[in-house]
Amino acid sequence: MQIYYFLYLCLGQTIIQVMEIDNQSVDYRPLILVAEDDDSNFKLIKAIIGRKCEIMWAKNGEEIVSLFLENRDKADAILMDIKMPVMNGYDAARAIRRSLHKQAGTIPIIAMTANAFEEDKREAIAAGMNEHIAKPVDRKLLIKVINELMKN
Repeated sequence: MQIYYFLYLCLGQTIIQVMEIDNQSVDYRPLILVAEDDDSNFKLIKAIIGRKCEIMWAKNGEEIVSLFLENRDKADAILMDIKMPVMNGYDAARAIRRSLHKQAGTIPIIAMTANAFEEDKREAIAAGMNEHIAKPVDRKLLIKVINELMKN
């Protein structure tokens, strides 16, 4: 009988998925979908999590909804900018949460925005996001939030 152990190890902390099959381990890199229209902000995110996680990049809200629907069985979390062209992050989060996929209600969605007021955080939560991180992104905080949300 094969036994599967799933532990997540993302970002150098306690969260990495190891699958053990017949005494062989395969390291798993969590897939993080990133909605970010600014190249330099995406490069920063990639520098923070890219060594331990797979990353797929969307440059607007419509693209992140499509990426989620195409990768919904594989994606582990979504990092969502708010002010993007075509569709903003709030509307994209609502569209993901309304989709009919079983993971739509549970995938962690983390707002990352320059809008740092308490009202902005409330709006992100109301749109279906789990957490709100102000830009510029703090490396330690981003890692902590991803790890906490992926544990749940």
